[in-house]
Amino acid sequence: MIRKAHAVWRGIGRDGTGDLTTDSGVLSRTPYSFKTRFESEPGTNPEELIAAAHAGCFTMALAFQLQTAGFNPTELTTESAVTLEPETGGGFKISKSALTLTAKVPGLDKAKFDELAGNAEKGCPVSKLLKAEITLDATLL
Repeated sequence: MIRKAHAVWRGIGRDGTGDLTTDSGVLSRTPYSFKTRFESEPGTNPEELIAAAHAGCFTMALAFQLQTAGFNPTELTTESAVTLEPETGGGFKISKSALTLTAKVPGLDKAKFDELAGNAEKGCPVSKLLKAEITLDATLL
């Protein structure tokens, strides 16, 4: 399976603008720029998209972990907070993705929940891709 997205950039660094398009059409010429990345102008940015990908991947991985273990979640809600920070010597790096999960899973005890959530975090393909610190704060309701 191969998934594609396309970026187009016009101009230089701080003054340039671009747009992102995915083959699925979910993103279609979605604007991004210095201001959408480092300020609060409407649009998206790479870190926001990585956060969405990580939250979605992890949550789906957990759903499969739960299914395999015989549990049926009522709801799984995950936030990923991706940290972009300057590197020594210039440039930036994504240093962390902090996952925060709230789960409603009838009949599941905390120990098993923590085990399955940890397995999902480690097994999620996006987690495997990131060369950043990944943390997980999981709450079972």
